[in-house]
Amino acid sequence: MGHVAVVGSVNIDYVVRIGHLPQPGETVAGGVLSIFPGGKGANQAHAAARLGAAVVLIAAVGADQAAEAERAALELDGADTSALVRCDGPSGVAVILVDDAGENMIAVAPGANELLTGDLVEQRLATRLGPRSVVLLSLEIPLAAVEAAARAGQEAGATVVLNPAPGMALPPEVLRGVILTPNEGEILLAAPGAADEATAIAAVLGAGARAVVVTRGSRGATLHQAGQPVLTVPAPKVTIVDTVGAGDAFNGSLAASLSDGLPLRAGVETAVAAGAAACTGAGARRALPTQADLAALLARRDPG
Repeated sequence: MGHVAVVGSVNIDYVVRIGHLPQPGETVAGGVLSIFPGGKGANQAHAAARLGAAVVLIAAVGADQAAEAERAALELDGADTSALVRCDGPSGVAVILVDDAGENMIAVAPGANELLTGDLVEQRLATRLGPRSVVLLSLEIPLAAVEAAARAGQEAGATVVLNPAPGMALPPEVLRGVILTPNEGEILLAAPGAADEATAIAAVLGAGARAVVVTRGSRGATLHQAGQPVLTVPAPKVTIVDTVGAGDAFNGSLAASLSDGLPLRAGVETAVAAGAAACTGAGARRALPTQADLAALLARRDPG
């Protein structure tokens, strides 16, 4: 495996399992609380490290026990924590509601994540990137930090994967040369004014993105590249416990595969299986797959 630099968030996740997701103004009683370490950046770092990639996480954490617990958890999975930035105040927090069907709603209080600046990102990436590196980004941190990381990756000749979650409009300089991995809602937000998904994908590719990979939950993912036919990758069938962390598993797996020199299409196929595997356990990390887990799942999906 090659080298993956993840630039993103670290949170503590408060997960409440309830019968159904509430409507505005509705209180749903009878929930069960679980507390897990989380944050898209940390989850993606764990996902890539568990698959054997050499991973460094660049993120900001608070001066609290949650930060120390996350540092220990990352190191246990083999990730490099030397680039973590320790800030005064609390680490980020996410509150996640999960219903009986495994669907979820998430609210985030960013805490220390808001203090990750572009300058800090540039400093920590300065000696860590090369042409075989993969930079994996998400949007639970300030956009200036994302822009700095994308720029550093592009200047180093690295592969840049941007998971645009939570969804928002993205400037052309961030899109240029990246592999964008939105879900079906996020692709529409990435290209404001687009009338539909196809128009949004065309706009992102027209802005210079290398590829757009739209994740589609239980229906797998589609890979879009300028001038090439769309590749549809179905998801293997699994028993869903909850869908929290599926996108992070997808992105961590994709980054790990690309760092190991796999073609993009093969990386997407493996990433879809990783996302499915992540749905078979509670929380964002409990079911993150190993290489052996993925091999077994892919073999079951493809009897040939």
